[in-house]
Amino acid sequence: MNTELIKKIQSCPNLPSLPSIAVQILDLAAKPNVDIAEIARLISKDPALSTKILRTVNSSFYGRSQAVSTVSHSLVILGLQSVKTLVLGFSLVTTLHKDKSRGFNHLNYWRRSIYAATAARTIATKMNLVQQEEAFLGALLQDIGMLVLDTVLGPQYGDICAKSPTHPELIKAEKESLGMTHAEIGALLAKQWKLPPILVTTIGGSHDDSTVTDPTLKKIAQLVHLAGLCADVFVDASPANALAQVRAHCLSAFKLAEPECDKLLEEISVKTKDVVSLFEINIGAAANFEAILEKANEALVQLTLQSQMQANKLQEQNEVLQKKATIDALTGLNNRAAFDDILKQHFTASKTGKTPLTLLMLDVDKFKAINDKFGHQVGDQVLTELGKLLKKFGRPKDAAARYGGEELALILPETPRAVGANIAEALRQSIAKQPIMCGKLPVPTTVCVGVATLELNSRMTDPSHLLKAADLAVYAAKRAGRNCVKIFSLAAAA
Repeated sequence: MNTELIKKIQSCPNLPSLPSIAVQILDLAAKPNVDIAEIARLISKDPALSTKILRTVNSSFYGRSQAVSTVSHSLVILGLQSVKTLVLGFSLVTTLHKDKSRGFNHLNYWRRSIYAATAARTIATKMNLVQQEEAFLGALLQDIGMLVLDTVLGPQYGDICAKSPTHPELIKAEKESLGMTHAEIGALLAKQWKLPPILVTTIGGSHDDSTVTDPTLKKIAQLVHLAGLCADVFVDASPANALAQVRAHCLSAFKLAEPECDKLLEEISVKTKDVVSLFEINIGAAANFEAILEKANEALVQLTLQSQMQANKLQEQNEVLQKKATIDALTGLNNRAAFDDILKQHFTASKTGKTPLTLLMLDVDKFKAINDKFGHQVGDQVLTELGKLLKKFGRPKDAAARYGGEELALILPETPRAVGANIAEALRQSIAKQPIMCGKLPVPTTVCVGVATLELNSRMTDPSHLLKAADLAVYAAKRAGRNCVKIFSLAAAA
């Protein structure tokens, strides 16, 4: 809470005030033995208000079959709660509509308020909610905090509104700039006016119903929140996001599927025309839902395509990052971390499936001498060419890797020792038969190859055992004079 802003609001002499007739009606309605006739007489003293109430009761908005000709009759037909709501709504709108500062767009304010109020009552009727009138009035007044901020802050608040093309963006901007939202400020004003607690809570939670913890008020807060989102469909210049939000909210909070949701919006579109005439507010041309739907659906298709493109791009970026994390930059082979994972997977599969697994370890003979004689760039090129050759000799199911430094490896799943030994010898001969060309420079290169196999009756229980066995075979090849293949066996190791 922004205590400084609250103090500024409380000390402002120009705040919207509750009309006297509304105060009197609230006081009378709060009495335990309320006198309906007295309330009717009070309302009848205001001819303009009486006329509006009678026009409303007899309008298609209420759908009453019998005509109502007096305020007393309307109290009997609609009940005290409905008439009280109409008095509050009409008197407040009449009073507040007179004040038009330059702080923000008042036309959009009233457009959203009227559409939201119509939406709230339409939804409440569909849901058979008892508090239909409270929903109507709560939605009508949910943005009244904007009028307060406009009065107190003037151009400062106008700038915040101008930079926020949608209502959700306005709420975010208010939090960032003011530390409070107009919904919270509206609730403070409603409390100051001594409106019923249900309205105070509904206004306060109209933009974030998660703040309403009272289970008895939760449903109406959710409804008013949805009503505001419905209003955005008709008010926003680009309604696609608002429509998507309404559809999602209808489904999650009220179990209304997309066709039912769109039908509801069409009904709101039609009924708002009646409500606008009752409140005698000019909110511009009436919005046609079919046109809005067509425009929004086109934008939603574009958004879906953009989202798909972004998802594809993100996937490509992830694949690049994944590749960087698992591929050796110099040779293009699997790096050490990937090698460890692949060997572990194949070792487990071999144990489970009782199939042989052969590992070849290659060590470039006298690689330090190559670096010393020709330079490290040539040494790197030798490793790159060896990597290409290793990939060439590997079958689709095999995995080639740079184990580290001048050591390379080739994992041969489902491959017995003899087959692995043949591949190792063919690979060695291919490397040794001709120099590796680094540009125009021929670099004679040979390798030691160690072969180790996990067999059916092997005592190896861990991938490290197979790796150690292949390593021992490499050392045996070095001791034998290099440029040769050695196969690990327990007898030779002993």
